[in-house]
Amino acid sequence: MSSDNYSFETKLLHNQHKVDPATGAVSVPIQHASTFHQFDIESYGKYDYARSGNPTREALEDVIAELEGGTRGFAFSSGMAAISTAFLLLSSGDHIVITDDVYGGTYRMVTQVLTRFGIEHTFVDMTDLDQVKAAIQPNTKAFYVETPSNPLLKVTDIQAITTLAKEINAITYVDNTFLTPEYQRPFELGADIVLHSATKFLSGHSDVVAGLAVVKDEELGKRLYSLQNSFGAVLGPQDAWLVLRGIKTLHVRLEQSQKSAIKIAEFLEAHPLVEKVYYPGLKDHPQHELQKSQAAGPGAVLSFEFKDEQALQVFLTNVKIPVFAVSLGAVESILSYPAKMSHAAMSQAEREKRGIKNSLIRLSVGLENPDDLIHDFSQALHQVKEKLLVLQQGE
Repeated sequence: MSSDNYSFETKLLHNQHKVDPATGAVSVPIQHASTFHQFDIESYGKYDYARSGNPTREALEDVIAELEGGTRGFAFSSGMAAISTAFLLLSSGDHIVITDDVYGGTYRMVTQVLTRFGIEHTFVDMTDLDQVKAAIQPNTKAFYVETPSNPLLKVTDIQAITTLAKEINAITYVDNTFLTPEYQRPFELGADIVLHSATKFLSGHSDVVAGLAVVKDEELGKRLYSLQNSFGAVLGPQDAWLVLRGIKTLHVRLEQSQKSAIKIAEFLEAHPLVEKVYYPGLKDHPQHELQKSQAAGPGAVLSFEFKDEQALQVFLTNVKIPVFAVSLGAVESILSYPAKMSHAAMSQAEREKRGIKNSLIRLSVGLENPDDLIHDFSQALHQVKEKLLVLQQGE
C-alpha cells in the first residue's frame, strides 16, 4: 500500500521521514549546523545557510505539507511569525477581511503593524455571509478565517468564504490551530494558505514555541519561501524535532481530549452557575451542523461564562487540576482568561463589541480523566455558590 492511501493516523508515523536513509534511525536527525561546506564552486549543494534551509526543519515542513494536503510547508519560530510572514504576501493599498474575534496576537499584527504599511482591514462576524460580502472593497486581496474562532468558538463556512475570494481573485488564509489536519482540511474547502501555532495541539506538550504555514499552489509557495528566507523568523532544529515528535501522537491525544471536552461541555452547560458555554460540539451551538459538515470533530477547546468577573475569580482561585496559563492544546488542561491573556491586545471596548466578556474563561482540555476534571470543577463551582450566598446575606 502506498503511503498516499494510508489513513491519517498512520501517516502521522509513516511518511518520507520515518527512517533516516543514512543510518536507518527511526528518529529524524537534529542537524545543528548553521552553515554547510560547498564542494564545487560552480554548483552549490542543497543546503548552504541554515536560515535558507535546514534538514531537520525541512523534515517538519514536508510532514505538515503532506498532512494538510498542500504542496509546500514552512516552519517558523512562532505561530505569530508564521502569520506575520504570510501577511507579507500583501502589499500597501491591499485590504483584508478578517474574523472579528480573531486571536489577540493576530489582531495586534493587523491593527498596529500592517496599518503602518498601508494594508487596510475590516473585522466582520464571518458567520454572517452578508456581513462578509458587505465588507468587500475594490482593493480586497485576502480573507483571513479563524475557525473555530478564539475565544468564542464561532464557526465560519470555509467553502463559502473561499468561493467569495475566488470571485475577486483574493487569497484565503485559514488558521487551523484549534482543529489541526486531524479534524479540518481547509485546502479541500478551497483555502490557499493554512496556518498553525504548532506550539499548541501539533506539538502538544507545552515545551516548544513554533509556527507552520502550508500552501496549496506552488507559485504561492515560491513567494512565501522568499519571504521566509528574507524575514528570517525560522524554526530552530531542536524545536523542529520536538514538533515532529509531538505530531506522532496527535491522533490519540486529540481524540481523547475531544472526547473529554464533549463531556465537560455538557456538564458546564447543565450547571446553573454557568451562564453560557461556547463549544461547537454542543447541539445548541449556532453553527453545530456546519461544524459537522466541514470538520471531523468539534475539537478540544471550549469557553464558558459566569454571571460576573467576581464569580470567575472565585472559580479560578479554587480550581485545582488545570493550570491557569496562556496557551492551549497541551497534554495538561489549561484554563485561560482571554480578557487579560490571549486578547489583552484588544481594548475592553473592542472585546465587548465582539462579545468577549470579562467573565469569560477558555478551557483547553488535556488528557486527564474527565471525571476528575468535572469533580474539580464541581467543588470550585460550589465555592462560587457559597460566595454568592455570603454576598446575598450581607445585603
